[in-house]
Amino acid sequence: MQRRHLLAAALAAPSVVRAQAPGATFDRPLRIIVPNAPGGTSDILARLISTPLGKLVGQNVVVENRTGAGGNIGADYVAKSAPDGTTMLLLDVSVLATNPFLFSRLPFDVEKDLATVTMLIYAPYILAARNGLPVQDAAGLAAYVKANPGKLNFANAGAGTLTHLVSVALAAAWGGEMTQVPYRGGAPGLLAVTSGEADLTMAGATQSMPYVTQGQMRGIAVSGPHRLASLPALPTFAELGWPHPNAGTWQGVLVQGNTPPAAVATLDNALRQVMQEPAVRQRVAELGGEPRTEGAQAFRNQLRADTTSLGQVIREHKITLDQ
Repeated sequence: MQRRHLLAAALAAPSVVRAQAPGATFDRPLRIIVPNAPGGTSDILARLISTPLGKLVGQNVVVENRTGAGGNIGADYVAKSAPDGTTMLLLDVSVLATNPFLFSRLPFDVEKDLATVTMLIYAPYILAARNGLPVQDAAGLAAYVKANPGKLNFANAGAGTLTHLVSVALAAAWGGEMTQVPYRGGAPGLLAVTSGEADLTMAGATQSMPYVTQGQMRGIAVSGPHRLASLPALPTFAELGWPHPNAGTWQGVLVQGNTPPAAVATLDNALRQVMQEPAVRQRVAELGGEPRTEGAQAFRNQLRADTTSLGQVIREHKITLDQ
């Protein structure tokens, strides 16, 4: 019900006053390629911004879902599109940071074939445990994992996903390991913990916060730069000295790598305006996120940093998605 509510809200996009962005104009409709199935955060966000973005640039904006191969099919489609800024890729950028290490070969080069435009939102993760687990807080969990290597089942959102990689890194930092159980997304992992099928999980704040606040699972810690107002007792990863303190959902927009800077600047400017709309900001908050429109270079820096840190986890623990 909550997903249907959010999707319906996203489709009721707010109106904006057209403001011509500097740098370039577009002579045909724009497309936002989402390399995930409908209903997820990337898809909801793309449909939320499509109408107001179209009004700003003076063209219709259509959302297309091109799924498969861990996001590679959609990303490759944009990498091989016309370099004019009319075909955009919107996704959780951790996919671009990890896939070069998870697959032995990619049909595109992230650095050369995709140009960053801007990040759009950031949403933190909540690390949570089933109520029956004999740990009460972060220190207790770290000690338990160290004393019982492999005993706890961690429900991740799928092999190779950020929740998988970060949870592996956390267990290693605590001096132990957890048994990784992949699910088809964050929501099934949450249900596995509430039912007692799994011991721990980590998911976006919007998905997991209701379960924690209603007492269906125990919150342990939260990623991101600050504690959550709704769960002020949960410490941040940074406070605890845990790795990957800024893990979470980083949603961003990219275009074909040879797109002229003027077109990139036009899209960047327009997207910044869209993300400042009060109605858009409110709906982003419903997704558990906050706008993070800091431009192309900041986005590229974040992507490079994530590629380095997550690539290290993948190499150290010999994780692969190749069959």
